Amino acid sequence: MMNPYLAEFAGTALLMLFGSGVVANVLLEKTKGHDSGWVVISWAWAMAVFLGVYASTALGGSGHLNPAVTLGFAAFAGFDTALVPGYIASQMLGAMVGSSMAWLAYKPHFDATADADLKLATFSTAPAIRHTLWNLVTEAIGTFVLVFGALCIASPADSMGALDALPVALLVLGIGLALGGPTGYAINPARDLGPRIAHALLPISGKRDSDWPYAWIPVVGPIVGGLFGAFLFSCF
Repeated sequence: MMNPYLAEFAGTALLMLFGSGVVANVLLEKTKGHDSGWVVISWAWAMAVFLGVYASTALGGSGHLNPAVTLGFAAFAGFDTALVPGYIASQMLGAMVGSSMAWLAYKPHFDATADADLKLATFSTAPAIRHTLWNLVTEAIGTFVLVFGALCIASPADSMGALDALPVALLVLGIGLALGGPTGYAINPARDLGPRIAHALLPISGKRDSDWPYAWIPVVGPIVGGLFGAFLFSCF
């Protein structure tokens, strides 16, 4: 069995390769999928979750791919707390690597795109209407649904399980379509912060700053929502 940290790293890297990849396909200039819309993005993110969870669990991880899930499961669902720091580090590094691979795949299209905001959007989220409180609330609600729903699906509670990958992916699809409009549904601190760091470090032509004043919201909101989702599930 593979080291669970390496499994989480691999699963999160695949998650972000697909996730950053579809946003690049839809937003960047001269791609085959240019301007194909929100439904395409939501479906591909769901498939990203499916592949990432399936790969992580098959390789010996728990398929969390998300610090908010890991913390919620550790606090209220019996996940081994000793694994938490290594899981979160693996998820962050995997997200950085996966988003960097998507940049490499779309490098000519990054070069052909003048809008620096669109380049940043392939790495990290941004709100449609910037409002600190309501952006935080939206991220917390989305992650509450994710963690509560994942716990309803997962068996045993400390592991998603490869067979649970598809229903979890469909759950993420629903979150994207129903709740993703206000903030772009990060619902995952590693999914947003890791790629945002990668954006800051990579030699991306014509890039802007990495919008650090907003960066704490898709970290804190998901953690709060994930903890509440796991707590509420434990009450039942």
